[in-house]
Formats: sequence, structure tokens, C-alpha cells
Amino acid sequence: MKTYLVGGSVRDEILGLPVTDHDYVVVGSSPDEMMQLGYRPVGKDFPVFLHPQSQEQYALARTERKISRGYKGFEVYASPEVTLQEDLARRDLTINSIAKDQDGNIIDPFNGVADLEAGLLRHISPAFTEDPVRVLRTARFSARFGFRVAPETLALMNEMVHNGEVDALVPERLWQEFARGLMEHKPSRMFYALRECGALTRIMPEVDALFGVPQPAQYHPEIDTGVHVMMVIDFAALRNYSLSVRFASLTHDLGKGTTPPEEWPRHIGHEARSVELLRGLCERIRVPNDVRDLALLVARYHGDVHRAMELRPATIAGMMQAADAYRKPERFEEFLQACACDFHGRPGYAEKSYPQAERLREAFTAAKSVDAGAIAAELTRAISDPGRLPAAIRTKVIEARIAEIKTRLT
Repeated sequence: MKTYLVGGSVRDEILGLPVTDHDYVVVGSSPDEMMQLGYRPVGKDFPVFLHPQSQEQYALARTERKISRGYKGFEVYASPEVTLQEDLARRDLTINSIAKDQDGNIIDPFNGVADLEAGLLRHISPAFTEDPVRVLRTARFSARFGFRVAPETLALMNEMVHNGEVDALVPERLWQEFARGLMEHKPSRMFYALRECGALTRIMPEVDALFGVPQPAQYHPEIDTGVHVMMVIDFAALRNYSLSVRFASLTHDLGKGTTPPEEWPRHIGHEARSVELLRGLCERIRVPNDVRDLALLVARYHGDVHRAMELRPATIAGMMQAADAYRKPERFEEFLQACACDFHGRPGYAEKSYPQAERLREAFTAAKSVDAGAIAAELTRAISDPGRLPAAIRTKVIEARIAEIKTRLT
């Protein structure tokens, strides 16, 4: 029985990055022996155990055989006879197939260290094509490390798109990988890689359709809508914003992809079209409700936020009401962050001021100062008909909030 540190922890250590999780492969052992030594089994699809003291994961060396379409279509074989190299060979990329023994020696049968030094994402074997998740993972690693995809690996990814393998990805796994990709340092690289191999048009066609669609040059020096959206999500990553803000940044302009070419470069009414497309996308890939709801708000109202300096107090109050800002102030702040990302995600705009967001923050502070409870108590004493009371309270509160906003902003 021999134990090796493998995968991401070895890779990140070589790159000089922080290592938080350790994964181990055990060669020459069996489930019975592991349990006799005090390891606790946790794996459902293959033998994985938790160390009795550290609680870190230890997996028995294994091989895999493709038996059906999709990322779950594998038959796993684990036994004491499976070697370390056989276990490493089933992995996706060379940079993830590096191991380290208990003496600190690096074991690198597929030249992963050289690919790390070259900044290259390269597959280990043709078996790469057996798991469609590897298309997403490779694109995500491009976003994390800034590495380029090897031409031969890109060709395999393209093959997986054209033979329909990526169509077997389940919605939950799609969202999981997209969410992780959006949280990387340069999320645009993930989408560019997916687009280069043809996967984006199959997995997220609403975003793919934005590339090549022009915008008014006086507002968008980058002109291309797809390029703009990539700049927006990279700005959100630069500011270390939440996943919700990054997803809203990605999807705020989906409607521009359906503007008839004869109307280009204008996109009248694209906000409403964005909302409808976004609803379908979120349902298809199972986007969590809180992430979806913020994205819908940004898609619908980002144009109004950009015009905040000219909006009437009543319009501002109505937008805050629609955003449910009084009950969810944290989400309202994320809403403003995403709209600011839309503004800054253009060449030469990263350092420009965006006073619209601050103006709306001031308006929100003013509106929050209204004591809705006191208004309700006063009207309860004054109105004897209980059927009229709710509408009267609502109207009076809105009027008071508009008055406060007007006072603060003038």
C-alpha cells in the first residue's frame, strides 16, 4: 500500500498558488484493508475514504471504461493491481495528472510540469472525448490560469461538440461549471474557449448570439456586443463581485442578440427581450432563484440606472419598489454593482466615474428614512373603513418616499 498526493494540490503547489484541499490516491490496497485501518468510506460511484484523523480524501487507484453517453456513463474498476500511472492516465489534462510521493518526489508520466511551464492545457489521451464535462473544465482552467488550449485538444473538444457528446450534459452540472468559471480571475477566457470549439452555441446560445452584433459606437467603443459582455464580466471579476453580480453582468444584454440586423446598431426594446431570453436560460440550466432574480432585475432596469441623473423622483421610487429594495437592500446594492460593471466594461471606461450609482444610493437612503409604521398607525386612526386602509397606506408611503427622494436629490 502506497499513498500519493495527486491532482490540483500538486499542480497548484508547483505554480506557487495556495493549496487548500489535498487529494490522495492509494495504490495496492482494497476497501476492506482501508476500513480495517480506520478509513471511513464515502464514495458512491468509486472507492473514496476519509482519513481517520485529517478527514482528507483518499481514493483507491482506479481505471474507467466508457459504457454510455454522458459524464456518468463510466464503469469504474478499482483493485490493488491498478498502478499509479494507470490512475493518472484516466484524468483529463496533463497538468492534473502529476503526483507526489511521500518523500516529496514528483511523478509526472505525461509531462504535466512542462505544460505548466508553457501555460498549456493539453489532454492526456483520446479518452478525453469520453467525458463532456472536460470541455467545460478545460475552458474553466483557461479562465483560472490564463493558459491556452493546445490545438490538438481544441480539435477533440470540437469533435465532442459535433458528435453531440456535449448535449448529454445535465443542467445541474452545466450550472456548476459555469458558476465556477464565472468566479475565476478572467471569466471571459472560459467563454472564448467554449466559443472557439463551438460549444457555446450549443450550451448557451443566447450568449453566443451576441458576438458579431454591433452597438452604437458613441456609447460602445468596442462596438461588438459579445466583446462588451466579456469585458463586463471581467470587470466584475476584477472587483471581486459575487456570483450573482457576475451572472447578471453576463446576461444583461441577451436581447441584443435578437435585434433584426436592419435595426443595427440600435437595440430598441432589448431589455424586455433580454428578460424573456434570460427566463428560458435560467430554467434550462437550473440557475438558483436568487441568482436568477438579480439577473432579471439588471436585464430589465440597467438602462434606467444609466439614466439615473435625469430620472424623476417618482420613477426612481418605482424602480426601487420593483427591485424590492426595502426588503432586500443587499440585493439592491448588487443590482447597482452589476449596472456599474455594464458601464465600466468598455475600452477606456474602467477608471471613469459612475455617479448614477451613487445618486441611486442617496435616493435609497432618503426613501428608507420614511417611517412606514408611523404612517400606517396615523391612517389606521383616521380611516374607519378597513377595506380602504391598505391602499391608503401604500399610497401615502410612496408619496412620502418620493418627497424624501426629491428633497435629497435637489
